[in-house]
Amino acid sequence: MTGTAGAAEGLRATRVSREAGGRIVLDGVSLAPPPGATVGLLGPNGSGKSTLLRVMAGVLTPGTGVVTLDGRSLADTGRRTVARRVAVVDQHAVTQVELSVLDVVRLGRIPHRRAWSAPGREDEEAVRDALARTGLADRAGQSWHTLSGGERQRVQIARALAQQPRELLLDEPTNHLDIQHQLELLALVAALPVTAVIALHDLNLAAMFCDRISVLAGGRVVAAGTPSEVLTEELIREVYRVRAVVTPEGPGGRPSVRFLPGPAARVPPQG
Repeated sequence: MTGTAGAAEGLRATRVSREAGGRIVLDGVSLAPPPGATVGLLGPNGSGKSTLLRVMAGVLTPGTGVVTLDGRSLADTGRRTVARRVAVVDQHAVTQVELSVLDVVRLGRIPHRRAWSAPGREDEEAVRDALARTGLADRAGQSWHTLSGGERQRVQIARALAQQPRELLLDEPTNHLDIQHQLELLALVAALPVTAVIALHDLNLAAMFCDRISVLAGGRVVAAGTPSEVLTEELIREVYRVRAVVTPEGPGGRPSVRFLPGPAARVPPQG
């Protein structure tokens, strides 16, 4: 494979499987985000979203299948190269160390620096830009431990941006944010010149900000495509066991989901 062809591939999971505690968590999952796209990863709790993101980040090793970066497996690519290319934002970030907001965001520059070297001008510019993009410039000197859950999540986004990745993996990044900051955060991510994969629970946020959506259920991809192709009343009933009305609204006819009270009726098997 030539370098040019590989460079266009980006980060891909191909037929990835993973077990935990004797249970199959991922079962032959493939995900190939188009370069520069924002991809939503949807599914109920326990469907495998977080595990898939960890496998794609190289934190977990697949039992079968492979994750590649520009056509090379993560193992062959090397941890430092992966760390420079792929940034991860987890659901919960904790530390017992007394750190300022600036200290946390500077951690994003570690893959780009030599061991024990002081931050250079390029590092500091990347950190300042990340703080500005996330609205945290005036909080740089504040202690991490004094921040609310939503503010801490914004700091983790800033740390990931300071890393200047080409691929960004986010696991429920809007969990602790109010509605205004949910919208601001996802608008920011969608506008970045990166390939982003975002695990989300909110179907309407996924419809608003994602170019493509993959839905997991029972560790398998049960639907993939554009929001209009994927977010149907039938899929919501089958995957989430709830009733909903889906209408095409907004720019580009992106769908809007309105949930109805009461559980969805189970569809009897055919045949």
